[in-house]
Amino acid sequence: MTTSSHDALFKALSDPTRRAIFETLCSGGEQTVGGLTAQSHISQPAVSKHLAVLKQAGLVLDRHEGRQTHYSAQLQALSPLLDWTHQMKRFWESRFDDLEDLLKRMDQ
Repeated sequence: MTTSSHDALFKALSDPTRRAIFETLCSGGEQTVGGLTAQSHISQPAVSKHLAVLKQAGLVLDRHEGRQTHYSAQLQALSPLLDWTHQMKRFWESRFDDLEDLLKRMDQ
């Protein structure tokens, strides 16, 4: 995944409404725009715009059936976020270990 796709993922998840829509799709499975609109308490055009951002980031997949579009969460799209989180965890654990060593040496 490139830096720009990482940025798209973080941007998509930075908005609380988009996170809520994504979480709804994760917990409730595939849904239409109408179903998501009823649950989100925002307008259908706003839901559609949020879905477009989520789709661009690879977080949702759309499936057309007649006149309706069904959206589903793509959990594997979160793997770069998990990788980044693990990388940051290792970075900070290393820094804290170094700090702990320094403090022990200062106490002696």
